[in-house]
Amino acid sequence: MPFEFEETSIQDVILVKPQVFGDDRGYFMETYVGEDFEKAGIKSSFIQDNHSRSKRGVLRGLHFQKEPYAQAKLVRCLRGKIYDVAVDLRESSDTFGEYVSTILSEENKHQLYVPRGFAHGFLVLNDEADVVYKVDNDYSPEHEGGLIWNDPQVNIDWPEENPLLSNKDENWPTLEELKEKGETFS
Repeated sequence: MPFEFEETSIQDVILVKPQVFGDDRGYFMETYVGEDFEKAGIKSSFIQDNHSRSKRGVLRGLHFQKEPYAQAKLVRCLRGKIYDVAVDLRESSDTFGEYVSTILSEENKHQLYVPRGFAHGFLVLNDEADVVYKVDNDYSPEHEGGLIWNDPQVNIDWPEENPLLSNKDENWPTLEELKEKGETFS
């Protein structure tokens, strides 16, 4: 199998390590094989690829799509290095409000599978990063949601104290506010 699928501390969030074949000409790797992913428990049918470029210190997130437009994501960093985070927003989960973080980079070529029911975000750790991710559902602006990046209840250990944020990302609600508004997942 061209992949190693590594469980994380939160059930259903999976670190994907592709097998890389390299020589003095460069390298080759498969980044997605549906059958292999399904055997590993990743049953998402991806329908769209997205690509973002961001400079050092940019934090994008923590984003999610509300039902019925919830999205699973398969995230990787093509160029540069990011601190990637997934926060469990499933109230029925034993890990509700907890997060998983990992480094994704052009060097390690790892990917993070983020299932539906999670907020996702990343922080750029080098001069510039290109991040691509697959999603398994359509984007709907009316169903866009977010969790504030520095929620003290979630307490993410970001490696940057003063990230560059969009106006939207500066003003997302806390986990408690999402619960009160009924915007978490069951």
